[in-house]
Amino acid sequence: MYLLCKKVFVRVLSVPLMTIVFTLVGCTPVGPNYTSPQASVSTKWHSQLKRGLVSEQMSPQTLASWWTTFDDAKLSELIERAVAGNLDLKDAQSRVRQSRTSRGIAKAGLFPTLDFSGSDKWTRSGEDGGTGKTTQLYSSSFDSGWEIDIFGGVRRSIEAAEADLQATQENLHDTLVTLTAEVALNYIEVRTYQYRLATVRENLETQSETYQLIVWRSQAGLSDELAVQQARYNLESTRSQIPSLNTGIEEAMNRIAVLLGEQPGKVNEELEKSKPIPVVPPQTAVGVPADMIRRRPDIRKAERELAAQTARIGVATAELYPKFTLAGSISAKAVSFNRLVNNLSSSGDLTLSGGPGISWAIFDAGAIRQNIKAQSELQEQALIKYESAVLGAIEDVENVLTAYADEQDKNYSLQKAVDAAQSAVELSKQEYQAGLIDFSNVLDAQRSLLSFQNELAQSDGTIASNFIRLYKALGGGWTSFALEENNKQQKEKK
Repeated sequence: MYLLCKKVFVRVLSVPLMTIVFTLVGCTPVGPNYTSPQASVSTKWHSQLKRGLVSEQMSPQTLASWWTTFDDAKLSELIERAVAGNLDLKDAQSRVRQSRTSRGIAKAGLFPTLDFSGSDKWTRSGEDGGTGKTTQLYSSSFDSGWEIDIFGGVRRSIEAAEADLQATQENLHDTLVTLTAEVALNYIEVRTYQYRLATVRENLETQSETYQLIVWRSQAGLSDELAVQQARYNLESTRSQIPSLNTGIEEAMNRIAVLLGEQPGKVNEELEKSKPIPVVPPQTAVGVPADMIRRRPDIRKAERELAAQTARIGVATAELYPKFTLAGSISAKAVSFNRLVNNLSSSGDLTLSGGPGISWAIFDAGAIRQNIKAQSELQEQALIKYESAVLGAIEDVENVLTAYADEQDKNYSLQKAVDAAQSAVELSKQEYQAGLIDFSNVLDAQRSLLSFQNELAQSDGTIASNFIRLYKALGGGWTSFALEENNKQQKEKK
């Protein structure tokens, strides 16, 4: 059978035709060749680098696993679990596998196709007008076809599929960047709420003691009922903050569970013990804008989408030109199955056919050219999307650089305010007991202390959160996991 197929194709591909075909196949594909856009960005950040921010080159190890700089084992564990179980990440991984199969489908267009068909038909003639007998006819055929990619339409489609695959891989990386940051942000939120709750309870205990003291003084005739009610509403006002803080803790824990691909409530037990808010390192390297652009997955994804769309212009342009095909067929018929099998093994009872073909859309009312224009506009949109991604990325970094430094300035002032408020509370108590001031001064001092302590706790959490947002904006947190994914893919191929 192999010799028969070979005989067909040898007859189809005559020497002159083979010479023309293989010369034309080597031609450059039609359509524009892709050139990666060069983003024009500043050589340094516009925001003033202070409070530990430096423009030095970032350490690849730190960039890949920035959360380890917090030195918090529980946070690192949660991120590892999120990478293993997050549903959005699994969806992104599935899209990569889908794109990989789409690329394989596109590559298949470079090769010939071979189809087999067979049938078993019977006929019976009537006794009045025929023999009244039943006859059977067995038939089978092998049909082969090959569209020769002279003008590069198939090669451009492969180019587009390859770029699409790379874009989905960058989407996976971008999902990793977002996932690691979201787990860390919600973890910081849990610790911040817990710190605030501890602060409220501490103040509640102090205010309870003050309220009891005022009640005793009132009973002894040393204070009036107004002071008692003032102490009471101050106490209850502080107590009223506890439910909302508990709600915040619960919501942040539930969000972490969902990010881990688990049901809400699954991580509550392991996070219910209060721990300090992670502290940022004293110095953080942020590199330069050009480094960030090369690193951020969303920008890399936009660039690959631009490359894919550029290739699709070539696919559309190839439709302007004729299509050359080579076709071959081997068929046999027999009145019995055994004879059909014998015929397939002998060239004498086979029907062989083959030859080159050409098809050309001579008139289509301008549909092909309109499609080329449409694909060109889509390329322009992809370029605009890329440029927008670059500007958006720079904006993200500039904003968080400013917020990170300014929040530390705010935090420094709040620390001073807390110290002063604590002193004011002690002094106001002493002066009230000495009869030098009204009780309202004590209440004001206690309320101010709680307010400043609450703001300081939130500021501590904001500093840690801004540190996380900074690394997210710089495109950190995906390279180590991407390397693991590539190693896994290589093992699967083997």
